[in-house]
Amino acid sequence: MATHSSAVLLSSAPSTGQAPFDIVAPAVQTTPLVFVSAHSGANYDPAFVAASRLDLQTLRRSEDSFVDELFGDAPAYGAPLLRAHFPRVFLDPNREPWELDPAMFEDALPSFVNTSSLRVAGGLGTIARVVTDGAEVYRDKLKFSEAERRIRTLYIPFHEAIQDMLAVTVERFGTALLIDCHSMPSVGGPMDRDPGHERADIVLGDRYGTSCAKAVVDAVEGALTRAGYRVARNDPYAGGFTTRNYGRPEAGIHALQIEIKRSLYMDEARIARGPAMGRVRDNIAAVIEALADLDHAALT
Repeated sequence: MATHSSAVLLSSAPSTGQAPFDIVAPAVQTTPLVFVSAHSGANYDPAFVAASRLDLQTLRRSEDSFVDELFGDAPAYGAPLLRAHFPRVFLDPNREPWELDPAMFEDALPSFVNTSSLRVAGGLGTIARVVTDGAEVYRDKLKFSEAERRIRTLYIPFHEAIQDMLAVTVERFGTALLIDCHSMPSVGGPMDRDPGHERADIVLGDRYGTSCAKAVVDAVEGALTRAGYRVARNDPYAGGFTTRNYGRPEAGIHALQIEIKRSLYMDEARIARGPAMGRVRDNIAAVIEALADLDHAALT
């Protein structure tokens, strides 16, 4: 049952500037749930848009648009919700901190940078070289100092916020469950592992059973199936950096990635809310309620 407690907005920056993210928190956290929406940000720096080969509408197709709204009832069930405001195509916090493509930069990258991951090879590192259809983002090469600025001012504070939320939750409840909230194109794109294929309605990623207790995934799948959704596990998405990095069930910290097919709630071409937006949000609220009601013993 929803607590309907008042929510508190915790900004990551002074009120005089645009915060790169915020936390919508209940007045009192009553559940070990923590929600993160890393890719729903839509605040575009005009200088970034001007430096791109792509128009704003094309850049926006990399967003998990409106996902923070779909999970917006989390505070009513006693759980905090962390929301990024910066766009994924500008900086992707669901990557390692220093996954960078050397071909994007005019100067040499430091030795600590991971230049050889599969994500970098696909052009989708911490700073994306391409959007999901393979189109190049930038007209000119970047300086490493620009990547470093984005990582130190956006990525690192964002993950510090996650770490703080988890630490507070574990201290209070002895355990924590991070829900990493995402959306996905309805059909696999040319750079995906399922090009041209229609996807399930919702994909649950638990790193093939390693990042989250099975009882949690079963509870989420059950709530979604009862609502009429087709649910898949780990295909085509098993969970990104956030799920892999924070999901440590042996330490009492669980992480589950939820991917929602965009055509369920929005017009993908126009990047606009669809008529079913409210219904999908209500169904997600039912999932949040099922998790809030889950016996915490399943997490320890």
